[in-house]
Amino acid sequence: MSAFRKIIGLEVHVELSTRSKMFCACSSEHFAKPANTQVCPVCLGLPGALPFANREAILSTAKLGLAFACQVNSFSKFDRKHYFYPDLPKGYQISQYDLPICVLGEWTMESGKKIRIRRIHLEEDTAKLIHSEVGGIKVTLVDFNRSGVPLVELVTEPDFENGQEVSEFLKEVQKIVRYLGISTADMEKGSMRLEANISLGELGSQALPDYKVELKNINSFRFLVKAINVELARQEEILAKGDSVVQETRGYSETTGKTFSQRVKEEAKDYRYFPEPDIPPLRFDNNEIAKIKASLPELPKEKRNRFEKDYGLSALYCGILADDLARADYFEKAVSLGEKSGFSAKTIADLMINKNMDKDFSEPAGFIKKIVEATHKVYSSKEITETAVREIVGAEESAVSDYKKGKKQVLGFLVGKAQQKLKGSADPKVIQEILLGLLEES
Repeated sequence: MSAFRKIIGLEVHVELSTRSKMFCACSSEHFAKPANTQVCPVCLGLPGALPFANREAILSTAKLGLAFACQVNSFSKFDRKHYFYPDLPKGYQISQYDLPICVLGEWTMESGKKIRIRRIHLEEDTAKLIHSEVGGIKVTLVDFNRSGVPLVELVTEPDFENGQEVSEFLKEVQKIVRYLGISTADMEKGSMRLEANISLGELGSQALPDYKVELKNINSFRFLVKAINVELARQEEILAKGDSVVQETRGYSETTGKTFSQRVKEEAKDYRYFPEPDIPPLRFDNNEIAKIKASLPELPKEKRNRFEKDYGLSALYCGILADDLARADYFEKAVSLGEKSGFSAKTIADLMINKNMDKDFSEPAGFIKKIVEATHKVYSSKEITETAVREIVGAEESAVSDYKKGKKQVLGFLVGKAQQKLKGSADPKVIQEILLGLLEES
């Protein structure tokens, strides 16, 4: 058992799916585009270029905040965050410091544990560094297509205690972002990036230690869990020796399975924040906040709970079906259509999850039609069935006699004989109905 209390907080960066960048009219679709083809004086940080705020990105940030029960500030502003790095053309990033758009949110885990959301703010993304080789010389090139893309950052309090909790929360964040339609949150394309702040404290004490190590820019839930576990073990080993853990930013190498130092971690004062003078403050009134809240869709957790309650599905099925909004909508449309043909929600869910029968049909109507065709059976006519049943009753005198003596289980035997004679082509309900009629007559 560990002698230390694990303390983990998260910073989640999500690129918003707006058509244009955060502070200019350039396209925000930067992935796999030729380098430096979607740039202008504003996102290149050229002297005299004036930024203007993207309204859609601001509204998307408010939506995300409301989805996490945040308070949307009636007054917020943008700030300049200064640091010098090749991917930052201006020498500062337009971000938010003391007055972000959203604050003081909360999220309840499946276990019932509450995760506090400190803030959700909006900023511009940086350019992308490309490490390459030109003429046999190793160089670092800069692609500014990503520079200025709207980036929302969700910051939690240090309420996580292990990698499993972190993974559950982050997967839910990704689902919510997609349900809201504000981002693809595609980690392979870098539109969702993860950072974790990790410390170890004294057991039994709620006081936070005087350091934290930041694991930077990880683009996989699995890698982040691995990195957290490795970093916790590294810090515990250091503290067990009586040494101090250095406050720094570290990366994670999947090859070595270890974290590695990148740079000494900056504090807020190092960034020399001050209000962005070129962009007016943001103001939300209560009516506007209420309208944004009313526009939110049913969120994944709410949908899972409703599926379980309304359709009687298992938690596992509900989780799979609600994982993707489009598939959840497909399922509900299929259930509505399937009811008319006598198919239950459980049957449809089973065929979608275990048989994957819906994958070949873009519309639920085609899927339901396929189920009908697969389960529909053309039975023999009632006249043919009755002829066969009469023959069985005449041939099986002993069984008929037993039935009349009260041995009702013989009915199943007679139904089976009739089906055998008809080679399974009759409706069992019709056979039983005819049999009962004949047995009562004789």
